[in-house]
Amino acid sequence: MPGIPEEAQAEALRAVAEASLRRAETIAQLDRDLREAVLAAVRTGANRSRIRSLAGISPNTLYGWLAAEGIEIRAKAPAKKKGES
Repeated sequence: MPGIPEEAQAEALRAVAEASLRRAETIAQLDRDLREAVLAAVRTGANRSRIRSLAGISPNTLYGWLAAEGIEIRAKAPAKKKGES
C-alpha cells in the first residue's frame, strides 16, 4: 500500500475504473448473447410474449431487435376510442 493518502486514493480509484470497465464489457457481452438467444427463439416460432417475459425486455426492445434483423412485425392495431367496444 502506498505511503501517502493521495497515492492510496489514486490506486483505489484505478481499481474502481478497471472494475467498471470489466463490468461494462461483461454487460455488453451478455446483452449480445441475450439478443441472439431472443432472435433464435423468435425464428423457431416461439411465442413473442413468452420470449419477452423470459428475457425481461420491453416490447420496444424486442420489436427493435426484430426490425433490425428484418423479421416481420405485424402492424400495430389502431387504438380504440373511448366508448368503442
